[in-house]
Amino acid sequence: MASEGPRPLVAGNWKMNGGVAMLKEPRLLAAMLKDVKLKADVMVCPPAIILRRVKSVLKGTRIKVGGQDCHWNPAGAHTGDISPEMLKEAGCTAVIVGHSERRTNHGESDETVAKKAKGVQRAGLKAIICIGETLDERKSGKTLEVVSRQLKGSVPEGSTADNTVIAYEPVWAIGTGLTPTTAEVAEVHAHIRSELGAIMGGEGAGVRILYGGSVKPSNAAELMGQPNVNGALVGGASLKASDFLGIIKVYA
Repeated sequence: MASEGPRPLVAGNWKMNGGVAMLKEPRLLAAMLKDVKLKADVMVCPPAIILRRVKSVLKGTRIKVGGQDCHWNPAGAHTGDISPEMLKEAGCTAVIVGHSERRTNHGESDETVAKKAKGVQRAGLKAIICIGETLDERKSGKTLEVVSRQLKGSVPEGSTADNTVIAYEPVWAIGTGLTPTTAEVAEVHAHIRSELGAIMGGEGAGVRILYGGSVKPSNAAELMGQPNVNGALVGGASLKASDFLGIIKVYA
């Protein structure tokens, strides 16, 4: 059974996967969820090139659509970038920022992530801010230190429970099939909750903290049942409707 707290969110990050052929999956997911009573919000974050088509497929359903990344400015000379306002026009209600793949592959710093999150919030969208330690940092006992530093550097001033979601994704668990123990997840999420209180005051208690990193139907209930775990940011398992449904139904 899922833990109590802010209303959970289960978001699927498709990453750089999915063209027109993938449209059958959100359509199938919506059909599967039609008569299911959920105690959680559901979101899919497809590549920008098919955002509008996914939004059209999901019209009239309760499944929301989010973006995977953005620039922090509303417009300008930023070739290849997409602004938060553009994503809002495409039907997004949230945008993922600071994913470890962006931090590692594109050299994004906490400062950059905070600017992007601020831009997302300016556009009236929710910023899903990702944080998490590497395997070396975990082995060195620096997990909580890294999480604290990333939170303090990545959560912009003015953030609220309404416009901010935190996703804790241990870098070493993303796409590897490895997951922390439930005790380790509970420890980090409790620490994040405490740090959010220090950064955001009373608003910190209402921020949703998602867990991400090799979440699948077989481990979702155990992971989502931990204190201060308010949902999941799902990667590979969100690409197939039946697998994603198995995670979502933790909150049925």
